[in-house]
Amino acid sequence: MSSTTTLHVRPATLRDAKQIAELHNATVRDAFKTIAIDTPIPVVPVDKRQAYWREAIEYSEPQVHVAIDDDKIVGFVGFDRSRDKGTPPTMGEIWAIYVATSHWGRGVGLALWDAAREGLQEEGCAKVSIWLPIANDRAVRFFELAGLKREMSSAKTIAVGGVKIEEIRLSRTL
Repeated sequence: MSSTTTLHVRPATLRDAKQIAELHNATVRDAFKTIAIDTPIPVVPVDKRQAYWREAIEYSEPQVHVAIDDDKIVGFVGFDRSRDKGTPPTMGEIWAIYVATSHWGRGVGLALWDAAREGLQEEGCAKVSIWLPIANDRAVRFFELAGLKREMSSAKTIAVGGVKIEEIRLSRTL
């Protein structure tokens, strides 16, 4: 971001779905390059991701906000109530948060986190959680700096396109 640009975060519109899908695919590739795994993560076709994000935006499940820099989407966050079984309705969750690698370390993630936190509080959530790959040191460090703590007993293995990823849940009070 240059000094003449202003980053702002706003709720996503249906017109944003394609840019969100393209950004999602690009950042998944870049984020998973930082994780020491031997098999590349398969990329979901843009049209399939676009359909997912269009539906999310249309029905607010999850709620989606985008970070804009110079009229370009440089990050997005999806948040809503927790999808984990047995959690109370006051537990929110960051379903997804991605920032273009060109904007890593520039405050975009923080702006998206702030928007999600405020949105969850408006929905009556008292706590928030996020599932992250344990090996994604950058993302884990970011959310720990935001005050989320690792729930060590939550560690699990998930399959992402044939690749096994170890995940852990982090949470905090809002």
